[in-house]
Amino acid sequence: MSMIETPYLLFLGDAPDQLAAKVAQGIKDWRPDNAVGQFRLPGCGADLGLTDMDLAAAKAAGAKTLVIGVANRGGVISQEWKKVLVTALEEGFDLASGLHNLLRDEPDLVAVAKATGRALHDVRVPAVEYPIANGKTRKGKRCLAVGTDCSVGKMYTALAMDIEMRKRGMKSTFRATGQTGILITGDGVPLDAVIADFMAGSVEWLTPDNDEDHWDLIEGQGSLFHVSYSGVTMALIHGGQPDALILCHEPTRPHMRGLPDYDLPSLEDLRDLALQLAKVANPGVQVVGISVNTQHLSEDEAVAYLQEVEDRMGLPTVDPFRHGAGRLVEALEAV
Repeated sequence: MSMIETPYLLFLGDAPDQLAAKVAQGIKDWRPDNAVGQFRLPGCGADLGLTDMDLAAAKAAGAKTLVIGVANRGGVISQEWKKVLVTALEEGFDLASGLHNLLRDEPDLVAVAKATGRALHDVRVPAVEYPIANGKTRKGKRCLAVGTDCSVGKMYTALAMDIEMRKRGMKSTFRATGQTGILITGDGVPLDAVIADFMAGSVEWLTPDNDEDHWDLIEGQGSLFHVSYSGVTMALIHGGQPDALILCHEPTRPHMRGLPDYDLPSLEDLRDLALQLAKVANPGVQVVGISVNTQHLSEDEAVAYLQEVEDRMGLPTVDPFRHGAGRLVEALEAV
């Protein structure tokens, strides 16, 4: 993947809610210097709190790439979006997307990009011929975030832990496995676009031998309990061979994301199933902490909920984005 020019104008399109704009939200939260503003279509239900800009205003502010910041079900580009994307190319923007619907597969976008000399960046395209997993033990240590559902904070947890570990002088690397993480860090494996037989092998490739005291903090994907996306989670659990698991949860969900007929599992269910499956590849793996996404709770509600879970589960329980990841990092140090 060629270098994506920064800064970005974050395109939210007609995202129905805040969670649908999670790609843009992740960039805004973790690379704010790269986020010039947001572009929203009428009826958009998401708002990053950035300045709303049209293409001309964003260009004047220095934006170089329009990033599709929406992760919709199926990853498709609508015709309403297409009008904006074509105009953006004509006005001198490159385009970047992590959707399954690739920019390079849209003939009109390809033609306009060629005519204007602009670049199309599809970050959800594997750029490596990944091996089939062999399950051999690797040097170094690995931590994987696993969730009760999709989009509960697995990436935020790993990023927050990586930053805290670096502050403490510890050796760590955030390993991106999805579109948002790749757009934030510029590197990684687009795991859900890898052919199934090579998924676990791609995670082995991403987390190779390292110093004995180095931690790879692996971005989690999907959920073992999500019937749509459990396959990517299994690849991470076996290919990652984690030494430590962090359980991730969002307590206000009425049901699994996109699956109204499925309730969320309990944290106890997640702990037991994830640990059993992780022990297949690493018998010494431990569940060391719990990360809770409390964004929809007040401060008092969040503190009370975190304490209740910690008392019940006997594990350090924090919201690393709200309160810091220090206690989770300390739990890793004890592994």
